[in-house]
Amino acid sequence: MWEVKFTARATKQVGRLPEKIRKSLKALVKDLELSGPIAASWANFAKFKEHQDCYHCHLKKGRPSYVAVWRVADRGIKLIEVRYVGTHEDADYRKIC
Repeated sequence: MWEVKFTARATKQVGRLPEKIRKSLKALVKDLELSGPIAASWANFAKFKEHQDCYHCHLKKGRPSYVAVWRVADRGIKLIEVRYVGTHEDADYRKIC
């Protein structure tokens, strides 16, 4: 089983999310805990080519789209770090991972 932690920034972002998106995020975290960083069943799941061990998926499609971005912080102890949760439009993927 994997441990999922949030950065301080991501923790603040969660507090600003609509309730429906928080429920989706909670389900994603449960999947990550059980299955690890590969969340292939989630919409638009992808690994960032330029950042090793960094992934994202959509929590909600449409406008606005909501995304989550996470990375493997430590494979040895099975630690995943959620680094961003918010709208797709506000996500600067180059700086997140």
